[in-house]
Amino acid sequence: MPADTIVIRHADPTDAAAIERVAGLDSARVPEGDLLVAEVDGTIRAALRVDDHAVVADPFVRSAGLIDLLAARAEHVHGRRAAGTRLSHMAQLWHRATVLRPSV
Repeated sequence: MPADTIVIRHADPTDAAAIERVAGLDSARVPEGDLLVAEVDGTIRAALRVDDHAVVADPFVRSAGLIDLLAARAEHVHGRRAAGTRLSHMAQLWHRATVLRPSV
């Protein structure tokens, strides 16, 4: 079985529809600002804002590893580790759940 091709790159205007699709699947808003995207075999599966690591990801595929790759690249692009600003993937999911369902 061949390995998946993963590409981490800066988002460009032609990615808007794909990022909106991923955000819709994730029940989240598209992060604004400088974004990195993770493509798997040519399909965008996750996007991460460089400044604060806000993320949207396809919930129907395994994306934790992609998010880790995006975060590592964002730290490199940003030129420093954004100490105290990055939420773990689980913390982001919890935050999103409490915003969407405040009774949780």
